[in-house]
Amino acid sequence: MKIFKTIKHSTMHKLSKLTFGSSITASMLSGYGSISPQKYIKCRSRIKRIETECNKPGVNRAGNDELDTSNITKVQAPLALISQIQRSGGSLLSQLFDGHPQIHAHPHELKIGYPKKYYWPNVDLADSPERWFFLLFEDIVLEHAKEGFKKGIKADQTHPFHFVPYLQKEIFLQYVNSVSPLRLRDVFDGYMTSYFNAWLNNINLNGDHKKYITAFTPRMAMLQENMDKFCKIYPDGKIISVVRDPRNWFPSASRHRQKDYGKISKALDQWKDSVNATIRNKAALEENVFIIRFEDLITKTEPVMQYLSNFLDIEFDNILLKPTFNGSPISANTSFKLEKSKIIESTLCRYKTLDSEQLKIIESMTSDLYQAIVDKAVKF
Repeated sequence: MKIFKTIKHSTMHKLSKLTFGSSITASMLSGYGSISPQKYIKCRSRIKRIETECNKPGVNRAGNDELDTSNITKVQAPLALISQIQRSGGSLLSQLFDGHPQIHAHPHELKIGYPKKYYWPNVDLADSPERWFFLLFEDIVLEHAKEGFKKGIKADQTHPFHFVPYLQKEIFLQYVNSVSPLRLRDVFDGYMTSYFNAWLNNINLNGDHKKYITAFTPRMAMLQENMDKFCKIYPDGKIISVVRDPRNWFPSASRHRQKDYGKISKALDQWKDSVNATIRNKAALEENVFIIRFEDLITKTEPVMQYLSNFLDIEFDNILLKPTFNGSPISANTSFKLEKSKIIESTLCRYKTLDSEQLKIIESMTSDLYQAIVDKAVKF
């Protein structure tokens, strides 16, 4: 092990490509800049863990020992990606889409990015399908499959999440191996098909013609490189970004993650990066980008969701007005005192926890930019 750790980073690149393939290696380089022995070991351990879980046969809906992958529902709809900086309402919006008959709603944050969830994955079609699967696999399903789904550490309810990694891998390999010629989009369609079909208690797998997959990944839309890759895969995709008043955003963000957002100037710089990226994306993608104020999502939920229904070409349904997980009411992921499973209007008063000096800093650093993004947001 000591000898292994002395290998130079340039050599690690070649070793990683040999061991993991081009897709994972390219993704690691995008995320890390270089591949150290420690990062190599961490990636190898992750893949071994996934292999172990995927080699455990599960049971199908009938309770038999063998899993039937012959009758699957193909998930080929474009992706409507909800993305902006954390603590801005992305989780809430994704939960409002849950249960709509024309939507495949991803139940948690979409974590196909590697080595961090907010890096769009690099898929090299020259790699083997198994290596694509290891790249895209969302490790969090292993935890949710064993312990159930809970939204935030303060949540008082755990939701059943019956997911079979073995089945997901089988469906993914079956899907991509059946397509010729294979495009990058087919790899992602195969992944979405495998994910939603391996989620055995998904009550909304079938139904009316699905128009979109909705999913939330914080920060994904903040990087230009991510958006270039997203548009290449999903030219028919949509971006939905929620912007939150920085006076209410900062108290929530700093409580949520003190290490990243505890220092007000550093935190506000990140908020500004997110808003500037949203403005950039709107200018580049125009009608494919929807900008919404968090405050409108909270206080004008019905007109916002009616507008989003038109944006995504789906029929308005009252199910869009209540946050749910797989059809069941779900508590908010809040940094403050947990309230009932509903939209929490007290999120609009977080600024009251700040002192006058903090409010002055926020005003001086963000007022002009906040007004600029408000001007570009849809008016209700």
